[in-house]
Amino acid sequence: MTTQIEIARRGLVTLQMELVAAAEDVSAEYVRTMVAEGKIVIPGNSIRNPKAVGVGKGLRTKVNASIGTSSDIVDYAAEARKAKIAEAAGADTLMELSVGGDLDRVRREVIAAVDLPVGNVPLYQAFCEAGRKYGDPNKLDEEMLFDLIEKQCAEGIAFMAVHCGINLYTIERLRKQGYRYGGLVSKGGVSMVAWMLANNRENPLYEKFDRVVSILKKYDVVLSLGNGLRAGAIHDSSDRAQVQELIINCELAELGREMGCQMLVEGPGHVPLDEIEGNIQLQKKMSGGAPYYMLGPISTDVAPGFDHITAAIGAAQSSRFGADLICYITPAEHLALPNEDDVRQGVQAAKIAAYIGDMNKYPEKGRMRDKEMSKARRDLDWEKQFNLALYPEEARSIRKSRMPEHEDSCTMCGGFCAAKGAAKLFSGDLQLSTKQ
Repeated sequence: MTTQIEIARRGLVTLQMELVAAAEDVSAEYVRTMVAEGKIVIPGNSIRNPKAVGVGKGLRTKVNASIGTSSDIVDYAAEARKAKIAEAAGADTLMELSVGGDLDRVRREVIAAVDLPVGNVPLYQAFCEAGRKYGDPNKLDEEMLFDLIEKQCAEGIAFMAVHCGINLYTIERLRKQGYRYGGLVSKGGVSMVAWMLANNRENPLYEKFDRVVSILKKYDVVLSLGNGLRAGAIHDSSDRAQVQELIINCELAELGREMGCQMLVEGPGHVPLDEIEGNIQLQKKMSGGAPYYMLGPISTDVAPGFDHITAAIGAAQSSRFGADLICYITPAEHLALPNEDDVRQGVQAAKIAAYIGDMNKYPEKGRMRDKEMSKARRDLDWEKQFNLALYPEEARSIRKSRMPEHEDSCTMCGGFCAAKGAAKLFSGDLQLSTKQ
């Protein structure tokens, strides 16, 4: 299989590049150039042809929604519904992260439910199956792991988070710094660390990185370098273990690109606002501009039940400073398996955050919609306001539930509407504004 990056390097534009260009209002040649340089990726699969979504430089910030069963709750129909809800709410990509039940079944049903590119973490199923087969996940055989990666690619996975950057050296960094306030929070990361320590062996995903790349290249699947040592607490952000894994992942991103594979780098989970810009600058410089997939980031540890908001604050900053793909967080984060409403709220919060970030990342074209909304509010043009809203149905529903006495106002101000009063005072000046 010839990959998007290999085709782009030959000077050719694929249908997927054309579709991305049209969706982003950029030239197809720009997309081709950035794909060739590894600064844009298009998650896809040679067997399943999902919606063409571009992630990277010069494109709007994308949002990923993650769903999947747990060991406590297995409902295949519910996960398919969540996938559809995420797509309807505006998610650009989807990750299927199940660890309970028939993992092949839930993956296939989720992929079939949506047109979006679907990603996953192969270590989840690998360690689940090793535990079921041998009674001990640490008895996982590396051949079983590589076979499973290929099987999942063959079923249509478009991007795969593979924990290649955890190695014996990064574990030593974790020990020498005195562990962490928040411990380790990546399921795949903890499982791989446990396997390495139990078997006194190097991570085969790192040791045989070329084999990982060759499998994903075969299906033109994007390799997303997993962030297994990401910070799960604000006070662990930017510690030596996390930064060491980032260094390794950036090196691997360069190697993978040279081998002709599309590469993403994943970023940290809990980050204070004053460290977000530096983290992104570091990743971009070390990776040669590889697209950055930020998990959250959650910007405070003390708001369980509202982590879709804490993450949205971090996501807006991340988007502003150059992150390319944001993984949503739901209100259920740290508390429970997300339900369908949690998924909807998580996607909406992340999409709004990404939009805010893009307004500042691309100020010339990113603020025109806001300008039009300002005029519509000034002119009390309610229909235009709804049409410009990111989520018009929610806006319509709120207004309908509390209709004002006079159609041209709202129940917030009623007869004291500032827009109406100002229009009377400056009616002559409105003509100039509406011409712009």
